[in-house]
Amino acid sequence: MLGSIYIGLSGMNAYSRGLQTISNNVANLNSPGFKASSVTFSDVFNVGGLGSAYSGHGSRAGGQGVRFGSPTIDFTQGDLRQSGGDLDLAVQGGGFLVLKDGEKTVYARTGQFAADDDGFITLLGTRYRLGVLNADRQAVPLNVDASRTSAPKATTAISLSGNISSTATDASVSDIAVYDSRGARQVWQVRLTAAGAASPNQWTVAVTDQTGATVGSSTLRFVGSVVDPSTSRLTVSTSPQGADPLSVVLDFSAGVTSFSSGTTSTLRAASVDGYGAGTLTRVGVNDAGRVELTYSNGRTEDLGAVALADFRNPQQLERIGNGLFRNLGPEGRLLESGVEGMGALASKQLEASNVDLSQQFGDLILIQRGFQASSQVVSVTNDMIQQLFGMRGQG
Repeated sequence: MLGSIYIGLSGMNAYSRGLQTISNNVANLNSPGFKASSVTFSDVFNVGGLGSAYSGHGSRAGGQGVRFGSPTIDFTQGDLRQSGGDLDLAVQGGGFLVLKDGEKTVYARTGQFAADDDGFITLLGTRYRLGVLNADRQAVPLNVDASRTSAPKATTAISLSGNISSTATDASVSDIAVYDSRGARQVWQVRLTAAGAASPNQWTVAVTDQTGATVGSSTLRFVGSVVDPSTSRLTVSTSPQGADPLSVVLDFSAGVTSFSSGTTSTLRAASVDGYGAGTLTRVGVNDAGRVELTYSNGRTEDLGAVALADFRNPQQLERIGNGLFRNLGPEGRLLESGVEGMGALASKQLEASNVDLSQQFGDLILIQRGFQASSQVVSVTNDMIQQLFGMRGQG
């Protein structure tokens, strides 16, 4: 009968550990990226045992109780919730973010990141740096320090479009921003004046800067309502102080027409290249899962694809806390977001815990009943032993 006590105690011990697992699941209901653990039990059974073993048909076999099974991690997708951080990341579907700390590599399903004092994109509260795929398709930490400014680009072309009324006497386009090689900004105005009856369909083009000084002039002619190709491009050259000589082409060939519309013309600058120097204003991840820098001059820069790891058997990952895992099995393959079956990376979102409270409470009731039954076995066995002790001396 002592064996029955040990069997009952094995049940109490196993159910206690099951209660601990469920308690941990419930406690992490609101932990971002938390994955619930399953509660499993397995029997302990000996063949050919003695003591509490019972005779079977042709063999001696006996149950030795129960043990708490190895818990498995439930990697099903948690809900994605909107957040305010440009570098709050989550994976929709399969895959894990790759985080580096020197030679150490860990993995996460979601996390809040920010550029640290050294310029690396780091998981908040840790030293783990976000991995980005390099040319060799390896995950390497990303540093944005070298990209905190955007160099200026001198303007080389101004493309105009719209209608110049053939019955008007003038037309103009104002506030055209032009940049030199240093990024200094000038404001140009393009003014057109009709040549008059002596030269119909012909216009004098004058380009002036913000001081009113003329920086270029030419003649524009129309053949019917279409720009004469020989006059469609006007090159304006100037020498800004302290900068390289500036040569800008005014292109009238991209949709400039001349129809009668009274005194109203719709001429406008359709596009102007060039821009001034810019400073970094935002570090984020775009819809393609690539780190993108945004500058004050409106420019963007792509620094590469965030690395995602795919494992054939995710159960070989071990929790290390803070929503992080380390790999105890073969190396996973590294891919970009959304390719070859990999999940899609979502920015400004965090993955919530996947704990199902209804399932946890259901398991909790079963564990309570199992513990109660096991303790009852111990209690009954103890009563029977007491009865044996009471038989002493009875004839």
